[in-house]
Amino acid sequence: MNWEVILPLFILLLIIFMIGIWSNRKMRQSKSFLADYFLGSRELGGLVLAMTMVATYGSASSFLGGPGAAYTIGLGWVLLAMTQVATGYFVLLILGKKFAIVTRKFKAVTLIDFLKERYQSKAVVLLSAFSIVIFLFSAMAAQWVGGAHLIQSVTGMTYLASLFIFAIAVLIYVIIGGFRAVAVTDATQGIIMFFGTLVLLIGVIIAGGGVPNIMSELQAENPNLVTPYGHDGNLTSAYVTSFWILVGVGVVGLPQVAVRAMSYKDARSMHRALIIGTIVVGFIMLNMHLIGVFARPVLPGIEAADQVIPLIALETLPPWVAGIVLAAPLAAMMSTVDSLLLLVSSSVVKDVYMNYIRPEATYQHIKKVSIGVTAVLGVIVFLMAIEPPQLLIYLNLFAFGGLEAAFIWPVVLGLYWKYANKHGAIASMVVGIGTYIPIYLYNDTYGNLLGVHAVTIPVFLSLAAFILFSLLYKKEAYYY
Repeated sequence: MNWEVILPLFILLLIIFMIGIWSNRKMRQSKSFLADYFLGSRELGGLVLAMTMVATYGSASSFLGGPGAAYTIGLGWVLLAMTQVATGYFVLLILGKKFAIVTRKFKAVTLIDFLKERYQSKAVVLLSAFSIVIFLFSAMAAQWVGGAHLIQSVTGMTYLASLFIFAIAVLIYVIIGGFRAVAVTDATQGIIMFFGTLVLLIGVIIAGGGVPNIMSELQAENPNLVTPYGHDGNLTSAYVTSFWILVGVGVVGLPQVAVRAMSYKDARSMHRALIIGTIVVGFIMLNMHLIGVFARPVLPGIEAADQVIPLIALETLPPWVAGIVLAAPLAAMMSTVDSLLLLVSSSVVKDVYMNYIRPEATYQHIKKVSIGVTAVLGVIVFLMAIEPPQLLIYLNLFAFGGLEAAFIWPVVLGLYWKYANKHGAIASMVVGIGTYIPIYLYNDTYGNLLGVHAVTIPVFLSLAAFILFSLLYKKEAYYY
């Protein structure tokens, strides 16, 4: 083991645990365990809000899978990945003030709380909880696999041992500190990610003899690597454009991102987060994916593309600097998985258990059940991650697409269209999920249907279903 590399990672984990202990003390002083554990009592300032959105969105797919895909496919994947730049801005612009006002009015702690109050439907709640549990398990598994791969690359330990260490680290501080620990840790990790990606990009460019030399070597190997179409020409205009739905417009429908839009302190914090979040997302996404492409001539022949970032960091940087830089992808994965854990836990405890099983549950009982469910979910994800997939990014994007197909129209139209009702919401979710999964499986086997990502067609079909069924029951118009 190279202790110069491991020591910075260990210090990061120590800081995270200290934040968890501090958050636990704050939570004990709170008047509402649920609001504090799952939403941080809506006290996030602009910087913390921006960084928690960035760190939650920037996950294993951004820091391992994305650069790994860029390493394999070329600059075309960098262009595709940059559709994410406006994500944070778009989410806060669409949800922003209105979502925060309405969720405060409803006293909503989770996204499903909002849907429950807006549509007054048990079916909407159960469909929502089902969607979150099913698709977020895939997203969480991707993060745990990524964390294990990174620890394995750095320490030389077995994959299973690395997975166990990552799982224990995440579970301890999420269970101890809840949402506030997650948010404050995200702010710390977002700063690490920002500077870590810059240092690594500079290191790779120097190791490759400068950008012109790297580009000439890429072109000599395969001219398609430096075109928008990818190494095999499969990145068509239609496919790249469809990514605007998957990682741009559709992100509004991701519960783990939407919940951030109800957690900020005031309008000034939200406006500050709009600016900071957009700049940081653009900076990190561009740098990380360029690193993936530029690493190809510097370190050719990497078989496991998801290990490009740790391997290139160890190759091009001094050990202690590599340790600090590698804290960035580890931070991204931990911050994403902690948020997803809390989201799934809140769906089970708050939205199903408290609403329909034990509505009269006491404070202490809710607290025990929340912590217990979080721990059990962590164990289940650990078991799922024992057999990792070949490329993490596709597992993560599968989860993104499923959640967007289920939630985008019930959330957006529920906020802005007075005729939106439970019939439209149920139809939209059923059609979205019911078409997304078979189209995804078809694309995985036979190639992209109509040349676009699997989420594209379900999003439009679910919109049509929402409008049609809402208008059929137009008399149930809703007014805030």
